[in-house]
Amino acid sequence: MDLQGKVSVVTGAASGLGYATCKELAGAGARIVGFDRDEDRLQALKDELGEACLTRNVDVVDETSVKDGIAAAVAAFGSVDVAVNCAGVADVAKTVSRGEPFPLAIWNKVISINLTGTFNVIRFAALAMSGNEPQGDSGERGVIINTASGAATQGQVGQAAYAASKAGVMGLTLPVARDLASLGIRVVSISPGLFNTSMVAGMPDNVSQSIIDRMILYPSRMGKPSEFAGLVRHIAENSYLNATTLDLDAGARMTPR
Repeated sequence: MDLQGKVSVVTGAASGLGYATCKELAGAGARIVGFDRDEDRLQALKDELGEACLTRNVDVVDETSVKDGIAAAVAAFGSVDVAVNCAGVADVAKTVSRGEPFPLAIWNKVISINLTGTFNVIRFAALAMSGNEPQGDSGERGVIINTASGAATQGQVGQAAYAASKAGVMGLTLPVARDLASLGIRVVSISPGLFNTSMVAGMPDNVSQSIIDRMILYPSRMGKPSEFAGLVRHIAENSYLNATTLDLDAGARMTPR
């Protein structure tokens, strides 16, 4: 897909991987529709990207909120061509801790945002894409890119909900790609390892270095959000990538803790 002039919806757009993705796709000539719940950071994104950017306060788990956000993208720019799901949370709890079971509220929150929220955006974005004119030799109408995690297969202590939610994202990739193939819509997921985002930014240097030394093969550092964003761009531009999950983790292998 040639991204020039294409419309890219990005969830979790106000920070971290989502913010970097918005900047990368805008640099490739795409128009950006950023979904998030942090209005101050959304405004900063809008200020940086200018008129080629629309921002919306969208709750990915709410049907009406997502439906209206996708409709706003189509109304403003005429289509949705790319959808990138970066919204997510990483709340942790042990299955049993201090005589208490895993709080079900935490489980429901993590599954709801990371898995149900991802699929909620997928279904409305795909519906909008289905009305696009076919493009290029393959007749492509759109591409959907999701964020899984290395925790899906290597979940650490306390990550039962997070690992399950990301395994679910990996699991839906192939069947949804099969559902949408006849419409000319691709579906690809990225499984990032340890990245330098707000989730790890508050760690003391010695703690983050210990994680790097114990878990990351090479290069021995945290991933950069720009590296994630660069892979998103490549997936969008490479029309032969479909129905798969790509590891982006420097060979990292999670330890139990």
